[in-house]
Amino acid sequence: MNLDIKKLLNAGVHFGHLTRKRHPNMVPYIFMEKDGTHIIDLNQTISKLEESLTALKKITKTGRRILFVATKKQAKDILIKHIKPLGMPYITERWPGGMLTNFVTIRKAVKKMAQIDKMKEDGTISTLSKRERLQLDRKREKLEKDLGSISDMNRLPGAIFIVDIVKEKIAILEAKKLGIPTFAMVDTNSDPNLVDFPVPSNDDASKSIDIILSQVADAIKESLNDREKESETKTKEKVSEKSK
Repeated sequence: MNLDIKKLLNAGVHFGHLTRKRHPNMVPYIFMEKDGTHIIDLNQTISKLEESLTALKKITKTGRRILFVATKKQAKDILIKHIKPLGMPYITERWPGGMLTNFVTIRKAVKKMAQIDKMKEDGTISTLSKRERLQLDRKREKLEKDLGSISDMNRLPGAIFIVDIVKEKIAILEAKKLGIPTFAMVDTNSDPNLVDFPVPSNDDASKSIDIILSQVADAIKESLNDREKESETKTKEKVSEKSK
């Protein structure tokens, strides 16, 4: 992990919320109070981030996917920038209720998207009335907005990473109910005990979100590359064995 306290300071990762908004369970991660605002202990941030990255790499190496969730305005584009190139699923619009706990229904919605696409490809959609085509287009557009990035997620994720657990509390509850490991940026107004791997950090500032997600993305990319190399090595070994 190429990260030190100076870089975190420059990104404003240490700035928490107003003291009156402090969650009591965040006390161990608070360094001090300054001008009515809590300052996060960045040594704790680095320690917890390293712990999270190690766990995320292990999960990724097994072939399981990590679902990322960040629907707040200042986090959406940052998450897409770092996570989309990895091919990992993500939610940046409204969290679809039952996304995890009612995954079968979500899969049905994804299949509906595929059906509409097929109708367009084979020309079947042209046999419908203009009104019916318009209705299908609107339905497809809505499904794409809500589920586009998870349309190829055929099974539940191996873990979920969240920016702001206060805003994404439903996602946390669903993941916990199913025993899916939870990772998250937790600010001083959050309850870190709600997630398995909390990373104490400013979850409101764009620069803070960017630096944490960049570290997460780099770790996952490294793990994916290692998995690919191991797969190639095993394939070569099998070919070598057959040629003997």
